[in-house]
Amino acid sequence: MEVLYIDHPHHMKREELPPVAMALGYFDGVHLGHQKVINGAKKAAEEMGIKSAVMSFHPHPSVVLGKTDRVEHISSLEDKIQIIDSLGIDYFYIVRFTEEFANLLPQEFVDQYLIGLNVRHVAAGFDYSYGRMGKGKMETLPFHSRQQFSFSVIEKLQIGEEKISSTLIRENIRKGRMELLPKMLGRVFKTTGKVVHGEKRGRTIGFPTANIEAADESMLPPTGVYAVKMTVANKTYQGVCNVGYKPTFHKEQKGRPTVEVFLFDFKGDIYGEIVTVEWYLRLRSEKRFSGIEELTSQIEKDKQNAISFFHNPEKHIDTCILS
Repeated sequence: MEVLYIDHPHHMKREELPPVAMALGYFDGVHLGHQKVINGAKKAAEEMGIKSAVMSFHPHPSVVLGKTDRVEHISSLEDKIQIIDSLGIDYFYIVRFTEEFANLLPQEFVDQYLIGLNVRHVAAGFDYSYGRMGKGKMETLPFHSRQQFSFSVIEKLQIGEEKISSTLIRENIRKGRMELLPKMLGRVFKTTGKVVHGEKRGRTIGFPTANIEAADESMLPPTGVYAVKMTVANKTYQGVCNVGYKPTFHKEQKGRPTVEVFLFDFKGDIYGEIVTVEWYLRLRSEKRFSGIEELTSQIEKDKQNAISFFHNPEKHIDTCILS
């Protein structure tokens, strides 16, 4: 997949660009609903004998427009690129979202970023909007298209009675319902980060941990202990992860919680490595222990609970009561 970063105003020439079927959206998380839109563009591309493409925007419009200071992302831009590439898309257009770009009238957006980029078919969700203040809707797209491209409106995808959305996924992450996320994302929820030096207390009590520094804008689950898998140097290991403030050793909760992973059957120095943590199940909430002995005893229980979970995930997901 070829990734093209576009600044506004762009100076790309239509006649020099391949004709494409384009999926439109922000696509945070690239969940199953998003994949339905993207596959709609891919199918159209195959039927028309042209290339497939996805267009997204960065940074998040809410930050640029001052609606919020910070947006926690389900997936980083790098992860988004990787996931969309895995879907078999030919081109990924990433438009730098600025106030000037946001002020484009709906017709200007269509003229410059669809017709002007040689888009021959558009696939987007039923609630997609475009142009200044989102005044362009899927209902207005036929008028704005100037008959230069066809389009398909992708209906919502539901889980039970709820629409699969980034909002619903964020809600479940914040509640620690990691076991529900694969049914919405189509994969396990993941966090990518760098292994950094921590307090190194774990090694002194027999449970050495990798301290993971995730990007500030990446979503983290709530404090607690989780059954996880971690991939380092292309190898994946089972483990348990504590997200929190280590109340046994610290009275105050300052800043962002730490992410510490204890891997089973692993030895080695991985400081500085970029790793990926896969979140499977919240085992318990974080708590303060009376001393080291009680803490180590609980960590061993957490380890055994995680091993038991990985041995029979479906049984544990059905019976687990989140603490």
